[in-house]
Amino acid sequence: MTLEAGQRVVLAADTRLTDAAEVSGVVVGFLSLAAGTGGTVEEVVGHQEESGEVREYERLKSLLDAFGCEMPTESRRQLGEKVGSLEPAWTAFQERAPRVSVRVRFDNGFILEGADEDVFVPA
Repeated sequence: MTLEAGQRVVLAADTRLTDAAEVSGVVVGFLSLAAGTGGTVEEVVGHQEESGEVREYERLKSLLDAFGCEMPTESRRQLGEKVGSLEPAWTAFQERAPRVSVRVRFDNGFILEGADEDVFVPA
């Protein structure tokens, strides 16, 4: 499911917002929003984290594609081997679905930002 800005949503489960609050060393509670609390999606952000290997693969593959035909044979072969050794990381990166987070303004005035979209269902 992909949420969109402006879409009405509700929390799929109770969501704890704070750690336990203490007053004079006595735990007085914590703040949660109940499942079913409604709100409106204000922003949707996709995140896809790249590892160092993925960035290195992109850099070296681009170099090989752009200048490989002009490189000395041995240099081209070494670069090709290095690109090949990084391909499993590149393939795994492409197969991973990006994480999507949202900013939701609840009807009660609370705003929850950076929440995984999976904690909401369409209203």
